[in-house]
Amino acid sequence: MDFKTEFKPLTVQPQEIEGKSFEMITEELGEHPFTEEQYPVVQRVIHASADFELGRSMVFHPDAIQAGIAALRAGQSVIADVQMIQAGVSKDRIRGFGGDVHVHISDPDVMEEAKRLNTTRAIISTRKATKAYEGGIYAIGNAPTALLELIRLVKEGEAKPGLIIGMPVGFVSAAESKDELRKLDIPFITNIGRKGGSTIVVAALNAISLMAVKA
Repeated sequence: MDFKTEFKPLTVQPQEIEGKSFEMITEELGEHPFTEEQYPVVQRVIHASADFELGRSMVFHPDAIQAGIAALRAGQSVIADVQMIQAGVSKDRIRGFGGDVHVHISDPDVMEEAKRLNTTRAIISTRKATKAYEGGIYAIGNAPTALLELIRLVKEGEAKPGLIIGMPVGFVSAAESKDELRKLDIPFITNIGRKGGSTIVVAALNAISLMAVKA
């Protein structure tokens, strides 16, 4: 293939591109504090973002990886705050265990209730989800209010997630919501600071689902 430029890519083979990327990430990251089971998640997060600072800022509950694998293998579903996560995650692997990926933020009843209460759809969709899915993986990459509401429901005994992947991006309450998540004594994956986003959460989910398939 001729790209008609002076620069030529090392390869155009998808698997070789990914493999070379992972090699470069491992070399550039160097020494790190992550365990052998945590590192594939960090690696895919860096691969998705090209952001080593973000990768180094990740924080794991000690049981997070095994809890995520167990939830998926038990057929639990993923509950996402926005459709971007639903679009990006490998649904076939999740469905292969009997689960699925659910998003309620655009449900008519959620929009109506949010308008009635003058609050965010993310908060109302979180309340709806926790009533329907016990033991699932909650994946939050966009809405800090969704994460804060989930934390409140966990503290009040109204929500029992199998794992929370909470890495919302932004300026208003994003870093603070992750600070609160790290205080919970239930499995979580998060990061420190404002960075994050749906693509980052997707990367973490895909890493866990790959481990679930190989387990």
